[in-house]
Amino acid sequence: MIRIISALAFAFFTATAQADTVKLAANAPDSYRVVKGDTLWDISGKFLKHPWLWPQVWRLNREQIRNPHWIYPGQMIYLDRSGPYLTLKKPGSHGGETIKLHPQVRSEGLNAIPSVPLHVIEPFLTRPLLVDKDDLAKHGTIIATQENRLLPSKGDTIYAKNITKGVSDWQVYQRAAALKDPVTGELLGYEANYLGEARVTEAGTPATLEITSIDREISIGDRLLPAVDKTSMSYVPHAPEGQVSGRVVKMHDTLEHAGKNSVLAINLGSRAGIEPGHVLALYRSHDKVKYDLDGKKEEFKLPEERIGLIFVFRVFNRVSYAIVMESTGVVKVADSVRQP
Repeated sequence: MIRIISALAFAFFTATAQADTVKLAANAPDSYRVVKGDTLWDISGKFLKHPWLWPQVWRLNREQIRNPHWIYPGQMIYLDRSGPYLTLKKPGSHGGETIKLHPQVRSEGLNAIPSVPLHVIEPFLTRPLLVDKDDLAKHGTIIATQENRLLPSKGDTIYAKNITKGVSDWQVYQRAAALKDPVTGELLGYEANYLGEARVTEAGTPATLEITSIDREISIGDRLLPAVDKTSMSYVPHAPEGQVSGRVVKMHDTLEHAGKNSVLAINLGSRAGIEPGHVLALYRSHDKVKYDLDGKKEEFKLPEERIGLIFVFRVFNRVSYAIVMESTGVVKVADSVRQP
């Protein structure tokens, strides 16, 4: 399981939270029992007007900080309106709620609640997405296949150059179309089509690898890069510290429009200060309108319209990938993103 967020992270970010005003949602309940399929964003949204501010309202004691307490289905979340705070114990009580679970339940089928819909972003967390032009020469390249097979399959052997010593697990990809800024036309990188994975069986030049999984056809000339560690992902929602302004450059799994739970790419990356966990607001830019009913021609630029929020989960140099968490309208390429 990819661990997205823990209560320990809540504690750390409570101490360094943004100065945003936390407001209760209309008809916020006094308590809520967590169910399978919930996300921390959804749970917090039941209590807060702006659910991404949840790190500011989770109240944890020292014992919970020393022993991080994961939130699981079946637990009760309580609202302490004096803060407001969200807590795992009733306001005014001294002890937390006791949950009786059979030991095998947690080990076999009870997963911690993720911050955002994990099933939506998981394919984007560890697979290659974007490759800079300068990185192409550094990545491995398949130069031959076992017995010159045209289409190797799982378990087959491949041979590759530029394989870094000491790195055993690799991802195979095929460079796709160029990803460009929708306004300036600047080349941001090349999106990579994930093909499968391979493991080094014999180091050398060239190196020998075995295909361990395959999603699409693998052939000579395809590239390899080191596999990403799944356990390194841990996000807490927060706003960028400085001013940022960017655009949506692409939607995934859709041609033109995106909505809630869609994954999109924006033209802001690590060089712009973007990091995993950043929450950004989406804005729709309107075209200029012409008005000539009063005997003269006038032109007006309509103000931008806020249409939603996105949650950044993977960052490259000039591009980041995010999931749409809230949307009051369809999201399009060239829509603006900035501070929430």
